[in-house]
Amino acid sequence: MLIDTHCHLDAAEFADDRDAMIKAALASGVKMMVVPAVEAANFQTVIDLSHDYSAIAYALGIHPMYIDGAVEADLAQLKALIAQQLNHKLVAVGEIGLDFFATTLNREKQEYFFAEQLKIARTFDLPVILHVRQSSDIVLKHLRKIKVRGGIAHAFNGSRQQADAFIKLGFKLGFGGAMTYTRALHIRDLAKSIPLESIVLETDSPDIPPAWLRKSPANNLQNDKINLVKPRNTPAELKQIAQVLSEIRSENVAQIVVVTGFNACQVLPKLASLCT
Repeated sequence: MLIDTHCHLDAAEFADDRDAMIKAALASGVKMMVVPAVEAANFQTVIDLSHDYSAIAYALGIHPMYIDGAVEADLAQLKALIAQQLNHKLVAVGEIGLDFFATTLNREKQEYFFAEQLKIARTFDLPVILHVRQSSDIVLKHLRKIKVRGGIAHAFNGSRQQADAFIKLGFKLGFGGAMTYTRALHIRDLAKSIPLESIVLETDSPDIPPAWLRKSPANNLQNDKINLVKPRNTPAELKQIAQVLSEIRSENVAQIVVVTGFNACQVLPKLASLCT
């Protein structure tokens, strides 16, 4: 089944038409959508979304790009909420990780909050949804030190060696809109060569729009230059993203949908019960 393992449906970009957008995703064939929190301020928002829509599950965590505004009490709140939500639609701790691309972020504080959230995931035996941006080796170092039950390395763009290391630790690798660009040779090579059993699909809505959204008439100027306004991505694009993966791998798209859906339920076990 089609499962969007990473989409921020609580984002402000969906404020005007969130219900219609979610219904469009369901009509396109998407069966489940996982919405990760990014900071303490939106913990309750993603929980409420899961109450409003049967096809939405969620993860709770503090994103590395929000760490500068995080405080120690947020970790206590996270732990308490996870304990409270274990029997609900909580599927993982996330989105957590490290971002070394954004050089203004406090690296030491990022690593501290990441390690503490890994400990919380370990305490509750939950998988994690990882943000790994130019930080794969350090993320892997923490994962080897604080062992969790696996999870998803979202928007994976590391080396094949790093991919194999994540897989060995029980992780699936998330592929989405970035893979749809023909010039994204490295990501497309990874998507082609990594075992299908280690891949899950995602959109990262409203971010990482696929190539066809960038090229749509509404997002082009008269001189064919891309408009500076970034197109909005939605989970409804997941079906076509699956088609691109099938073309890259020269495999049947129906098989891609079945296997990646199975992979998502395997690595996020709570999803399996929610999909029945």
